[in-house]
Amino acid sequence: MTSSTGAYADFEGLRRQAIALRREGLSLRQIRLRLNIGNNDILNRLVKGEPPPDWTRRPNAKDDLRAKARELRLRGMTYDQIQVELGCSKSSISLWVRDLPAPVRRTPAQQASLAARKRWEHEGPRREAERQQAKSRAAAEIGTLTDRELHLIGVGLYRAEGTKDKPHARRERVTFVNSDPGMITLFLAWLDPVGVERAHLRFHVMIHESAEVRAAERYWADLVGADVATFGKTTLKRHNPKTVRKNVGPRYRGCLVIQVRQSAELYRRIEGWWYGIVGAASAADPPNRT
Repeated sequence: MTSSTGAYADFEGLRRQAIALRREGLSLRQIRLRLNIGNNDILNRLVKGEPPPDWTRRPNAKDDLRAKARELRLRGMTYDQIQVELGCSKSSISLWVRDLPAPVRRTPAQQASLAARKRWEHEGPRREAERQQAKSRAAAEIGTLTDRELHLIGVGLYRAEGTKDKPHARRERVTFVNSDPGMITLFLAWLDPVGVERAHLRFHVMIHESAEVRAAERYWADLVGADVATFGKTTLKRHNPKTVRKNVGPRYRGCLVIQVRQSAELYRRIEGWWYGIVGAASAADPPNRT
């Protein structure tokens, strides 16, 4: 040490003591009195890199900025990036984060990935809001359904999602299977005007064995307004551990199977209605499509 600091020749030993006291939560004034240090410059050098205890900080308007700057620094941001994010000066940032390690320099690919992620953090919510607005506007355009409109929609729905009769496998029975609660609700609404009584319906669930089977059964029973005890035996699908499935979690409830008993005649009518729709849509005569 120079002559001006001769009283502090054992600087490293004194620094260890000062750091230990700092970590115990002492203020600079308390450390000065405890170690009998009269030089502020020496005192600051002794505790350099050690953050002051929370109780010594005076609350001010920049406390939140300081905390955010430290968080961003720990996430690997540079001074320039923190300045853009928070809008404060580099000198303040330097003061707030000087005890934190410098970030590892990213490759150009990593920088591009980070920039894309930051853009998406701002862009994602905006796009999602646009999606929901578009869906809401479209839903409002539908209004109410006439009985005829519901009838035609139901026929098309069954033709797309219901079981079909094949020349090599006669299946003239109305069976509808779906995982979408909206589709199930629409199908049941359609069955009423075509004359199907609830007493003629049979329900059961199809689901992977690894799912929450009982919860799924209760969900579907509540949706269709039936007692789960009246459901048929649940069909369990074997789980292949080599398959990475996306339909997992509490929102996965398998499929509900709806069967209409003694429904051969209804099935034939559905096929006839469908042929009539196709014929009307393809007819050259415009009045058929009014």
